[in-house]
Amino acid sequence: MKEIRIHARAGQGAITTAALLGYVYFLEGQYPYAFPHFGAARMGAPMNAFVRVDSKPVRLRSQIYEPDYVIVVDATLMRGFNCFSGLKDNGIAIINEREGVEIPKLSVRQKVFSLPANDIALKHIGRPLGNTALLGAYAAATKEIDLQHLIEAIKKRFSGKAQEANIKSAQEGFDFIKNKL
Repeated sequence: MKEIRIHARAGQGAITTAALLGYVYFLEGQYPYAFPHFGAARMGAPMNAFVRVDSKPVRLRSQIYEPDYVIVVDATLMRGFNCFSGLKDNGIAIINEREGVEIPKLSVRQKVFSLPANDIALKHIGRPLGNTALLGAYAAATKEIDLQHLIEAIKKRFSGKAQEANIKSAQEGFDFIKNKL
């Protein structure tokens, strides 16, 4: 079983990100389970979304404490939370860069990839919602999912200009990390 933990603030699209990622895994022939966890239900409050995926149906319903992968949608959360708590020894973290927030050094076997996902989103979408760029980066860094399946999931979730913009954002996020490898 693979487990992914997403750190964000309420209103930044973490639930949509988890749902998209779960659907991509479904397209890959896996059994995903995506779900959120949040405390105070207000815009900007720290929250998590989770994705579990396996080759057989996922029955486990608890939060994820030892993820294989971590996606940090809002880097300012790293100032007050240990977003990498429990990250497995060979885990991978994908971080949305933010000026003034230092990218942490993890263990030798763990990998950290950062990209300016909000800047990518601003360029294509017109709003700083870098989630699809982060998912493109996730595809490139982890090699867990196929970019074409991510594009297919985006096409199912969005329509019109939003669909086209999110596809471009995902592609640029993928290319950004692929060029770093």
